[in-house]
Amino acid sequence: MKGSITSCSRARQHRISKRLDKFNYPENMERPMFRATNVHFEMAERTVGTAYGGVPLVHQLAKNLGLPEAIDERLHLFKIHLPYHESDHVLNIAYNALSDGRCLQDLELRRQDEAYLNALGALRIPDPTPAGDFCRRFQHSDLDSLQTAIDVARRNAWAGQTEPFFA
Repeated sequence: MKGSITSCSRARQHRISKRLDKFNYPENMERPMFRATNVHFEMAERTVGTAYGGVPLVHQLAKNLGLPEAIDERLHLFKIHLPYHESDHVLNIAYNALSDGRCLQDLELRRQDEAYLNALGALRIPDPTPAGDFCRRFQHSDLDSLQTAIDVARRNAWAGQTEPFFA
């Protein structure tokens, strides 16, 4: 039994190392890195799990409201997306906070969590160093652009409501 746990742990670490390899990029770099479409929860005896199961649901809500697209349309901090988009960085920082992250260094814990990456449909997520570089690029006008993107998603949420909701 102990040998199988060790081999499973080594295999998981190897998969994470492959995902985080700096030359391992997805085929289609036109899309943001967070690509989960529909999350399914299952119970099984042998599986990986995460304590942050609500994060993929929040991501699904963000996608349904068009938040990643709104961020990428309005916030332009990168000349090229290699491999992350602006929405990947913004959502990564937000999801870190939802996952008990207290600082950017806690992003490394999320990067090492295979179940977390699987739940978001992400091959990889930004590590603390590029996340800090991303934050340092922000100017006052960029914050306005980000707020505008959030407002677009907020309007989409209200537009999806029916009349009885407002009554």
